[in-house]
Amino acid sequence: MRALIQRVSEASVSVEGQCIAAIGRGLLVLLGVERGDGPPQAARMVDKLLAYRVFADGEGRMNRSVLDVRGGVLLVSQFTLAADTGRGLRPGFSRAAAPQEARQLYELMCQLLAGRCPGFGSGCFGADMQVGLVNDGPVTFMLEIAPGPAG
Repeated sequence: MRALIQRVSEASVSVEGQCIAAIGRGLLVLLGVERGDGPPQAARMVDKLLAYRVFADGEGRMNRSVLDVRGGVLLVSQFTLAADTGRGLRPGFSRAAAPQEARQLYELMCQLLAGRCPGFGSGCFGADMQVGLVNDGPVTFMLEIAPGPAG
């Protein structure tokens, strides 16, 4: 499981011209689900997202989590993050989870995040979405949780 996280001052996601979710200060999370991922990886990723220290403390050091700063989290599914880009000029998607499996894990992560982060919003799995953001910093990180039972 891969999550590209961006510290934002604002972010939104729209489908067919209609904004379906928006946050102010917080994290935009683009999520790629890979074969072998399951509920343990989803739970670990949620824990990591909410605890990852990317916000400045009083001394300007990245020492505070999104929960510490009472920020929002906007979760958007993005299967292209599971692409194999190691060879050639076209990405391969053999590492990506099947759509139904990915949808189940995405929805599980939505439930887990909504229960722990008051400022939570989400995209629409499988939809053609337009994502808008103001990256604060810019600050962007790739978080990965290994597939498989041990995670």
